[in-house]
Amino acid sequence: MAVNSLLRCSIRLQRKRVATHLAQQRALSGAEAVTALRPFYFAVHPDFFGQHPVEREVNETSLKRLNSYLDHLQKPGSHSVRPMKLTFYVRDTKDSSDVQPDLLASGFRSVSFTLHTYDVLSTVWNVLKSCSLPTEHMKDLKTSVETSKRPPEGGGAFYRPIRWHKSYYSFTGFKDPEQELQQARRVEPTLILWLRNNEPEATKKNTASLPRREELNRLKNELSRKLDLSDIRWQRSWGVAHRCSQLQSLSRLSQQDPGTLRNLRGHTVMFADQSGLNASGHIMLGTMDVHHQWTKMFQQLPSYHSLLQQSDWLKERISLLLGGTQVVHKERLGPIQPITEHYSTLNTFHKSLISRRLRLHPRSMQGLSMLLENDRTNPSLHEMGYFIIPTTCDPPKLQVFLQSHAPEARQRTQRRNQLQAEEAAVVKLCLHNLSLSSLSKEPSVSSSQMIMCCNRLVEQRSPLMQGLHICVSQFYSVMQDGDLCVPWDWKS
Repeated sequence: MAVNSLLRCSIRLQRKRVATHLAQQRALSGAEAVTALRPFYFAVHPDFFGQHPVEREVNETSLKRLNSYLDHLQKPGSHSVRPMKLTFYVRDTKDSSDVQPDLLASGFRSVSFTLHTYDVLSTVWNVLKSCSLPTEHMKDLKTSVETSKRPPEGGGAFYRPIRWHKSYYSFTGFKDPEQELQQARRVEPTLILWLRNNEPEATKKNTASLPRREELNRLKNELSRKLDLSDIRWQRSWGVAHRCSQLQSLSRLSQQDPGTLRNLRGHTVMFADQSGLNASGHIMLGTMDVHHQWTKMFQQLPSYHSLLQQSDWLKERISLLLGGTQVVHKERLGPIQPITEHYSTLNTFHKSLISRRLRLHPRSMQGLSMLLENDRTNPSLHEMGYFIIPTTCDPPKLQVFLQSHAPEARQRTQRRNQLQAEEAAVVKLCLHNLSLSSLSKEPSVSSSQMIMCCNRLVEQRSPLMQGLHICVSQFYSVMQDGDLCVPWDWKS
């Protein structure tokens, strides 16, 4: 009895001291963490990536996950935190360190790192160091936190870290926190392990979402037939319930004012951040707009169509002047551009071309494509074979660039076409062999990364994925409707 009583007292003392120790480790407050991360927020905040939707969406998602990680650390008693892999696109700022990795074609650095810290201070320090951002302003914070951990000089309770003998954990069944921390730092979760831990939650959410998914498909098919639409799409990865409410809103408008919606016939409707017509000729419905704003935009569609026709004519003229190079607008490579802005860009570029006579053979650049960008100063060649040309590029300089880079552009274009065909085939194989409900990828995942990921998934052939919706991404996550996000470079 005495032994059991002593053991219970020891356990209570252990719990109390561990809780005190963890609380002192988290001495950095939430407000101080935000202040310390200010250079980081300035380098990665999505508001600075308006012209780059791929990078913007990656940063939005990663910031949400980082904030969730920090919030979890600040909760009392939450000393068990799973390692979290994050990916950010980082802008070059004056605060960046002198030594920089190679920039991507977009002009940003891609930084990936895994958080396996157990206190706010270490987390903030890890984030800044991983992104090559300054940490000098952290010294005062670090000093104040370390000072708070020192034992009082007076008659207060003496503090020392508790390191129990291994036999204590064997006898009581408690987990050794130091051993757990070492394992978390040493090992990232493998795909199979992560699926075993998260497949039940994904299956539960997916099952709960089935009625909403059926309703979404019903509404989409019904509206497509009723309004004679070519397709219905979404700009962002909104949840199923959110998409249903958007379709229901459009359905109510079609009942209230069917005459106005006749202008939608034959078009692709896209629920987006703003209303209008985009460069691809798709009708955008702003999700924050009300019916009155949608109706007003529908009435302006004839004038938008006129701009679209003029834009097509300008593209033909530009192609003739540049040896057959086609002006394209890839939504995956750039923002959703309104037709008014697209027409203005084409018109400005066309005027600069006809001001100087170029000497390009009419078909010397046949089969090549180019993207026009207003915020770029020098021409470049994208890894996928597209020329990226500034709107105000000097015509003679442009001619030299196109002619000197045409062979490389053709090779990259051919490689891109091969990869896209191979990607389509391996996605189809993966869907069939793993019995998936769907398989998609985020815009930040390239074709070569998708191919490698799918081939490995087919080899792994995990039954835990059967019947689920899989999205190849940069990190692990279970979405609100049960979709599983899996990093393209998952560990086996």
